[in-house]
Amino acid sequence: MAHAAPELVQITRTETVATVTLNRPELHNAFNPQLMQELQAAFTSLGADEAVRVIVLTGAGRSFSAGGDLNWMRETHTYTHEQNVADAAALDGMFQVLDTCPKPVIGRINGAALGGGVGLVACCDLAVAVEEARFGFTEVKLGLIPAVIAQYVVPKIGVSQSRALFVSGERFTAERAFEIGLIHAITSSDELDATVQALAQRMVSSGPAAINAAKQLIRAMWEQEREAARSYAINAIAQARTSAEGQEGMRAFLEKRRPGWVTRSES
Repeated sequence: MAHAAPELVQITRTETVATVTLNRPELHNAFNPQLMQELQAAFTSLGADEAVRVIVLTGAGRSFSAGGDLNWMRETHTYTHEQNVADAAALDGMFQVLDTCPKPVIGRINGAALGGGVGLVACCDLAVAVEEARFGFTEVKLGLIPAVIAQYVVPKIGVSQSRALFVSGERFTAERAFEIGLIHAITSSDELDATVQALAQRMVSSGPAAINAAKQLIRAMWEQEREAARSYAINAIAQARTSAEGQEGMRAFLEKRRPGWVTRSES
């Protein structure tokens, strides 16, 4: 009797917060095609779920993610150029869904993040790492390059840091990751959950449509040329001010009450 393949991505929910956990601890939560598909499906589903206000991404066990599974990477040695293009496009599809998720994404970096694992960190809106976490773009050590993740990492840490870290392949500390803007807070293992929870509650107190619009605004400022970005920004604030959520937020502020999207338990 055939057994179903174990889930490599697990989802747990507490009220309005969903936690997505990479679940290959024995392999440091490395990617393979199944994990990529499950992670993309999880973020697609949660991103469309109105009951979910915040998504936390983390890893099971001692690591966050070691990037590509070496067994999967070994298989690609026999791929044609066209097969490698399709394989890279599938990997990018996973990152793209995370990066464009309409919900705020908090990275709970519980351990090492290497290669593609750093790409996941870069796709998070906020990332909190434990003090002992280590990071690295180690692809060049294998004669490869951090190609697919570069479009997410370079805007996050800048050209100068990317040049230094991509070509050296060095592993670096949580302190260095904080200094270059890859992560936004460092905490002890004992305080990690409390820190993430506090950040999640801060997100829940904000307008969900406004958060989505803010994320789109940042992307437009980065991707569009100057005049198009200027026009986008002007129209975006006009739309926000006249939206139901914007109107409710201003009324609540003036009337000194909680806005409708904040429940009593979240205030």
